[in-house]
Amino acid sequence: MIQNRMTRNRPGFLDLFTPKLVTVLREHYRFQDLKADFVAGLTVAIVALPLSMAIAIASGVTPDRGLYTAIVGGFVVSALSGSRFQIGGPAGAFIVLVAATVAAHGVDGLLLATLLAGMILLVIGFLRLGTFIKYIPYPVTVGFTSGIAVIIFASQLKDLLGLTLAGREPGPFLPKIMALSAALPSLSVPALAVALCSIAAILVLRRLRPHWPGFLIAVAAGALATWLLHLPVETIGSRFGGIPRSLPAPHLPDLSLVRIQEMLPAAFSFALLGGIESLLSAVVADSMSGRRHRSNCELVAQGAANIASALFGGICVTGTIARTATNVRAGARGPISGMLHALILLAFMAIAAPLASAIPLASLAGVLAVVSWNMAEKHEFRILLRASRGDAVVLLVTFLLVVFRDLTEGILVGFGIGALLFLHRMAHAVEIDRPVFVADDDQADSGEGAAYSRALIADHDVIVYRITGAFFFGAVGEVAATLDRIGEHAKAYVLDLSGVPVLDSTAAAMIMGFARDARRHDATVHIAGARAAVRRLLLMHGARAPDIHFNDSLDHAVAAARREVAT
Repeated sequence: MIQNRMTRNRPGFLDLFTPKLVTVLREHYRFQDLKADFVAGLTVAIVALPLSMAIAIASGVTPDRGLYTAIVGGFVVSALSGSRFQIGGPAGAFIVLVAATVAAHGVDGLLLATLLAGMILLVIGFLRLGTFIKYIPYPVTVGFTSGIAVIIFASQLKDLLGLTLAGREPGPFLPKIMALSAALPSLSVPALAVALCSIAAILVLRRLRPHWPGFLIAVAAGALATWLLHLPVETIGSRFGGIPRSLPAPHLPDLSLVRIQEMLPAAFSFALLGGIESLLSAVVADSMSGRRHRSNCELVAQGAANIASALFGGICVTGTIARTATNVRAGARGPISGMLHALILLAFMAIAAPLASAIPLASLAGVLAVVSWNMAEKHEFRILLRASRGDAVVLLVTFLLVVFRDLTEGILVGFGIGALLFLHRMAHAVEIDRPVFVADDDQADSGEGAAYSRALIADHDVIVYRITGAFFFGAVGEVAATLDRIGEHAKAYVLDLSGVPVLDSTAAAMIMGFARDARRHDATVHIAGARAAVRRLLLMHGARAPDIHFNDSLDHAVAAARREVAT
């Protein structure tokens, strides 16, 4: 009956993949809620406007593609999201991957990789694999986030200092720093002044007027100062020729088999990072609002948003932590605020796009410099360095690989090391008690625990061992070595597995090997207190009489072993 009740309460397919927009509308969405969502959407749009263009420029594409991403991708994310407050758009975490993809395969290759990443995220979501993405160790998350922050800051040094390079700016970190160092004599004092003033304005406003849109005010002030003082600094208009006033017509990138195979590695990297970032953002929104998101529904929304963004010429979409937190703090009531934020950005393109041409790139570089400083997670980095040697190793390996090698490589290697350290810790957490010898059948039947408390050491016919902890392949060696030291003099063995919550195939095979060895010496093996899942796996490996006998409790197992010895 209990099992049937649990089955009935288990969420079905529609429950798992119903967007939060539907949930909110079912809760009698009112006009007051719409007003609150409009204010929140306007607030987020003001924050997203300069960030979307700055992230796109740092990623090696034109600023309008950042706006396409925030408008199209952001609208789809909010409409289909498994989180009430998720805001989608271009994210700083993607700058490294997007820039490398554009440099190697061009914008068309980037659009194809984004389209494929969306399809991969759809598959991951519908297969309900979102839970596994959340198993990324915390030191890995902090390591790659801090590494991305360093790379973003390095990517902004050229515009921050107004440098002129002899050739194309290198992508890898060390060659980039060397090229920028060589170009230091070309430093532009006006560009540096605009960047520093933008950074100062953001920091001052954040301290004195935290609710004001510091990013937008700093960028607008930089554009106004550049225009009034006729400063010789590079602007969006001088480099990119301005921003169009409407979205482009949707079109498919090259879908040839050769091109798809070429872009699959980048697509998997986009999907992995996008899944991690979006779920982290949803968790942040949950912690701020007290709500709960649907992780697999969220991944499906991210997949659909990436496909839509690619069709309209946008770049990778993911949940953005800073804009999502702004949405919650601004008093959003549901996903409609995110949809309105996208529509407000579209209105900006239609009405005020020419004004964006005057924005100095140095101001946008200052915005991303502040973003990278906020991303660095300095406090968490210091804590993990002191927490334990294993966490410090995972953190530093991930961080260094992200900065000096590759983002995906850093995540995979960091996850691998973290998993190995976890298995090592879990293997040492498994305990196997010293044997207790039982001689009297009456004492064994006298109550739970009597087999231990009233044991008579004189008779070695029955040997009892208690195993506690997760019994898996990492602990098999230690447990097997202990059992091998028992000797061959007993007539029956009792393995108490009541303290084993989980057992894998390697451990089951070891127990079966021990039982067969005991059988060759005319001894029997009794297993006590095995949970249903543990017993099921042992049965699948052939744990049946006469090799192994199952008993519900330790007392019953010892009593059965004594009766068998007596006969």
